[in-house]
Order: sequence, then C-alpha cells, then structure tokens
Amino acid sequence: MRKAVAILPTFNEAGYIKSLIKSIEDVNKSLEAWEIEILIVDSFSTDDTSTIVKELQKKYGNLHIIEVPKEGLGRAYLQGFNYAINKFNPYLIIQMDADGQHDPKKIPDFLSEIQKGADFVVGTRYSKGGSIPKNWGIHRKILSIGANLFIRLGFMKLQISEWTNGYRAIKTWIVKGALNHIKNYSGYVFQVAMLDYALRNNAKTSEIPVDFKERRYGISKINAYQYILQIFLYVLSYSSFIKFVIVGLIGFVLDFGISFLGINILHKPVWLITLLSTETAIISNFFLNNFWSFDHKRITGPLSAFIIGLTKFNLISSVSIAIQTVGIQLLIYFFGSERWYIYKILIIAFVIIPYSYILYNKVIWKNK
Repeated sequence: MRKAVAILPTFNEAGYIKSLIKSIEDVNKSLEAWEIEILIVDSFSTDDTSTIVKELQKKYGNLHIIEVPKEGLGRAYLQGFNYAINKFNPYLIIQMDADGQHDPKKIPDFLSEIQKGADFVVGTRYSKGGSIPKNWGIHRKILSIGANLFIRLGFMKLQISEWTNGYRAIKTWIVKGALNHIKNYSGYVFQVAMLDYALRNNAKTSEIPVDFKERRYGISKINAYQYILQIFLYVLSYSSFIKFVIVGLIGFVLDFGISFLGINILHKPVWLITLLSTETAIISNFFLNNFWSFDHKRITGPLSAFIIGLTKFNLISSVSIAIQTVGIQLLIYFFGSERWYIYKILIIAFVIIPYSYILYNKVIWKNK
C-alpha cells in the first residue's frame, strides 16, 4: 500500500476545517491501494482552527498539525513538505486548499492518474468538466484566465491548461528536488514555480477537471497586483521562449543592419547580402541561445558534442537562409524591391521564429 500525505495550509479556517477533514477521512476509508496522512500547516490562526484540529486528532490517528509563522502560502507549503518528507517519506504529496474550494471527492481521480504513470497531476478549471465559480466578478475571471494564458504562452506549454490552481498530486521525488528552487517564491507564483520545475526535469504531467468552488467561509487572501507582478517576473526570468524571442530580436538587429548597409549603402545584390546577414545572425543566435535561452539544457560535454550541436544547428538554420532568400526574392519579383525590409520582417515573424523554436527544441536543445 502506498502512502500519500495531504497537506492543507490553514489560517482562520474554523468554519470549514472539521467537515473537510471528515470528507478526506471518508475518502481514505474507501481507498484500497493508498493510505493518506493529513497534515494541517496552521499559521497560528486567531480563531479556533488549531483547537478543532487537535480535538479531531483524538479520533483520527492519521491527522497531524504543525504551527508555523504566518509568512504566506509558499512558506507554509515548504514547511509542510519538509515535515511530511522527514516524518513519513511518502510516495505522493497532495496539495489542497482548506477553505472549501477543493472537493476531497476528487482525490481518487488524482490517485488514478498517478497509478497510470503520471508524476504530477493538476486539477484544472479550464478543460472540459472543470469550472470556476459563476459568481466571480469579471475582474477576477480575467485575472485567473489571463494569468494562465500568459504563463502558457510565455513557456510555450499550451498543452497544460492550468498553472495556478493549488489542487495537485505530486510524487515526492519532484518535491524533494524542487525545494531549493521553490523556496525563493511566495504566494501563488509558488504553484507556477513548482510545475515549471517538474516540467524542466521531464516529469510526466496530467490534468483532471475540477469544479473550483467559492470560499464557504472567511476572506480570500489573494492580492491581485502582487499576484500579477510575481507571475510576470517569474515567467520573464524562466521562459526559454521569451529569451529566445529576445535573442531573435538581437539577431534581427544584426541581420537588418547588415542588410541595410549592404543593400542601401553599398548597393550589393540582395541575394548576396541576405545570405551574409542571415548567417551572421544565425551564428549569434546559436551562442546566445545555448548559454542563455536554453541554459538549463545547454550543449555540454566534450568538444565533439559542442561541434555536433553547432553543425546540426547550422544544418537546420540553413533552411532559414533558404526560406528568407527565396521568399524575399519572390516578393521582390512580384511587388518590387522598395519594401524589401517589410518582406524580411514578415518572413522572420511568421515563418522563421516558429520554425526555429520548434526545431531547436526537437533537435538541438532536446530535454535530457
């Protein structure tokens, strides 16, 4: 039988904590292949939360509580992770809110996905079968949906519909490895950092639809402005795609500058200058991408590995040269040479960038 620990951070959840614990215990009794320990991480609630939990411990031997300073959701989870790992060494850790927004009856669905081979299961509000509260204001809906969309696009992980929901099941090996990374983050960006770490370390992820309910008691602790800023800064810092775009812009400046000098100032043939400017940008992009954009999976090892990688890069990028050269020449043939720079911008933006990002990830900077 495998052991899982359900970690529930609390602060003033006296109105719901008793019924939540009972619901989890009912689920636990129905499981055949799992046993669940419940760990309450209470941030010195000023109501009766801890008193209620301690009273319930007399009834439930698998119920535990630790009290920690009120330093935010991320810090509470960190202390819960460390306690759970050191005391129970579980196979799985389940994250849950203690305010009634996460339905304990979905726990078997999380466990089922784990048994099918998933390492990290996220409860998603944004796939078929999932939902957000109908009575949410438009501003909160925009905040939630917009934040997830920004993260998906920023990391180019469109297959993952949910990044910020805290209802999750995570294999302990991921949590152990992530501790040094996630300790730097607090609030809801903590959830983004955990999933990002898992994906960077080739964890197999899965999603199950969940109905996200309105809080039954208490007041929501989310700070919208802080939430937006933290997510923006995290994605900006760790997104390979955004870095790739920045590198591409640097390459574009080189490409455009050489093209302008060669065509408009020196009056050299368009095809010749296009070849020269594009190859210069490709070489620049390779080094910047290897040591910055894809630094977490950069080409390392003996010199031969680096040479092989550089050769593959040039072979793939040669198609970019051909696309630009042929594309620009065709557009000049049909529409004239006066707007050659517009043709170049369009080809780079809508053909070269997506082509390059996909191929570089599949062939050059593959997940190790």
